[in-house]
Amino acid sequence: MSIAEAVSEKLLQINAIKLSPQKPFTWASGLRSPIYCDNRIVLSHPEIRSFIIDQFVELAKTMPPFDVVAGVATAGIPHGALLADRLNVPFVYVRSKAKAHGRQNQIEGKLEKGQKALVIEDLISTGGSCLQAVECLREAGAEVVGVLAIFTYSFDKASQAFDSANCRMATLSNYEALIQQATAQSYITSDQQSTLESWRKDPKAWSEQH
Repeated sequence: MSIAEAVSEKLLQINAIKLSPQKPFTWASGLRSPIYCDNRIVLSHPEIRSFIIDQFVELAKTMPPFDVVAGVATAGIPHGALLADRLNVPFVYVRSKAKAHGRQNQIEGKLEKGQKALVIEDLISTGGSCLQAVECLREAGAEVVGVLAIFTYSFDKASQAFDSANCRMATLSNYEALIQQATAQSYITSDQQSTLESWRKDPKAWSEQH
């Protein structure tokens, strides 16, 4: 079993990924989807949480050397902090926007100009929020060596966005591995699998039809 499949298996095991083709979820963007991923649930399962960080440690080795780990608020913060602790490197996190009070920071923690940062996110959908954090770090004078995340929906739009931003991106698991595991475990039926594959090809059109 590949790492992507093993991660998907564990996420399904703890219901971090929920599949509901018949009763679609509504994302914050308004998009209706047959899948909802909540990797925060990983934090409540010590063995799986440790497994995820172990895999992040290995995946981080495929990236260029870095000085600091940067978590994307809010879901990327705990995973990023755990990884930084395991690697014994500094940690910072990036807010979606600057605080309205106090020091009005958008980047929390000590980040020096010229430092190389590895960005941690829990989930990649379109890549927009994550790449905003990348841009924020670059504007602060950091060099972003890449982005790591637990899961990606594998949208072409996301891949194109990261390419356009000249930013490396790698994930522990992906949509294809998830569907494979969900089918193997009889978590979904063949009809549901067809629905999920249809959504993946054109999420916007699928949403409008449901």
